[in-house]
Amino acid sequence: MARYFLEVMYDGTAFHGSQLQGDLPTVQLAINNALSTLLREPVISFGASRTDEGVHALSSFYHFDTEQELHPAFLYKMNAILPEKISAKAIYLAENTELNARFDAISRQYRYRIYASKNPFLLEKALYYPFTIDIDKLRQTASILKEYTDFESFSKRNTQSKTFKCTIMQSYWQMVGEELQYIVEANRFLRGMVRGLVATQLQVARSRTTIDEFKAIIEARDCTKADFSVAGHGLYLEKITYPENSLIELKDSSR
Repeated sequence: MARYFLEVMYDGTAFHGSQLQGDLPTVQLAINNALSTLLREPVISFGASRTDEGVHALSSFYHFDTEQELHPAFLYKMNAILPEKISAKAIYLAENTELNARFDAISRQYRYRIYASKNPFLLEKALYYPFTIDIDKLRQTASILKEYTDFESFSKRNTQSKTFKCTIMQSYWQMVGEELQYIVEANRFLRGMVRGLVATQLQVARSRTTIDEFKAIIEARDCTKADFSVAGHGLYLEKITYPENSLIELKDSSR
């Protein structure tokens, strides 16, 4: 039995999140159906991250097991079966058959995109936020976050997490063209955490919350103190890192 890692990208507005939810259209259900159709056997995939409804992915991973040798044009055939809002980017063979897409990831990186001038081409691809904000304050809050490791205040309730400890490696805001973007990388993320970080920082940037109050929200370990109100469609999962040399990319003959 071999374990494979499928790298995908998807438009989250087409799905009710990434994780299985019965017969509701989710990314995982679409991948399971495509794999089962292509391999002609029941296949269940396991995702690296549980993105909410509307959240996009530029790079996410799903692992699955099979005794079959994959078709030389596996990616081409998968993309022919998958819905148009999902693309299979790459397929990898795991060196270790126990390697887990979710639990063995070293880090994940997210990006949140915001624009201030109405633009129909960014609809549901970034957050329309036509308000005056203080970017210097955003840079302060982003830096402050790296000083903490307990982010219970930014975890939605009804979570399966047994610990709220996270190590943030990168946290910063930058202008990219006319967009304001927040980039955050950590060893793990809690349920709703990135949207909570973004929305709460924006409250500081609009002078609705002070820097000291922002620190107090983090230290309160109480999710009712944080703001989670930003839309999911501004958020992108863009990178997942695994141990070096743990995955061997299999080239597709159709390319």
